[in-house]
Amino acid sequence: MTANVPVIAIHNLHKSYGELEVLRGVDITAPKGHVVSLIGSSGSGKSTLLRCCNLLEDSQEGEILFDGNPVLWAGSGPDRRPASATQVRQIRTNLSMVFQQFNLWAHLTVLQNVMEAPLVVQKRDRAEVEAKARAYLAKVGIGDKADAWPSQLSGGQQQRAAIARALCMEPQALLFDEPTSALDPELEQEVIKVIKDLAAEGRTMIIVTHDMRMAADISDHVIFLHQGVIEEEGTPQALFGAPKSQRLQQFLSASQADTFFTHKE
Repeated sequence: MTANVPVIAIHNLHKSYGELEVLRGVDITAPKGHVVSLIGSSGSGKSTLLRCCNLLEDSQEGEILFDGNPVLWAGSGPDRRPASATQVRQIRTNLSMVFQQFNLWAHLTVLQNVMEAPLVVQKRDRAEVEAKARAYLAKVGIGDKADAWPSQLSGGQQQRAAIARALCMEPQALLFDEPTSALDPELEQEVIKVIKDLAAEGRTMIIVTHDMRMAADISDHVIFLHQGVIEEEGTPQALFGAPKSQRLQQFLSASQADTFFTHKE
């Protein structure tokens, strides 16, 4: 990691599905060790933006840089695609993504799920990977579930296994796409605790979330997306404590986020 260079930087990003413009010139920066939360109503472009970060979606315009290195593109407009498959693999290896649905392999044990990508994609030593995998499972509080099958785990445990899987890639940044929205409130808290612990360690993260309390607690920077553009952004204190735009005020009021935020020292 180059000193003072953001892990991820996006400039003027545009993404459309046919005639539907989902992102209309978005800029975001995720410095090393910072947590950036993306909030907004459904359809605002949050998840699409996250998927564009690690090239799961192709954007039509704009620049994406990872550790200061721009993504290389071939073609333009609707025909624009990443030009280097090697670069895409490198970026995805260094930007581990945790999805709303856990996406664990049902035919593999929890330990095997966590070990799979480091072994197959990164070609790392099996003994080293297994030691790391067991350590990360213990870190997220399910070390005793290493030999269990995913079907034997609760939703919260499966999501924590998915986080351990992402960590085992030893990424430079973690991307979370609504990591708690598929969980009931009690299980949700298990996962939020893990994410808060990761934030406290100084890990670089971009989080798409509907949980305003978590965003307020752990973020260095919060971005409010509305209809594919950044309506407002800033520190949690600014966005949750003194929102400027009427649309953000309405959004926070509807989510009752304006009732809990207190100034963080």
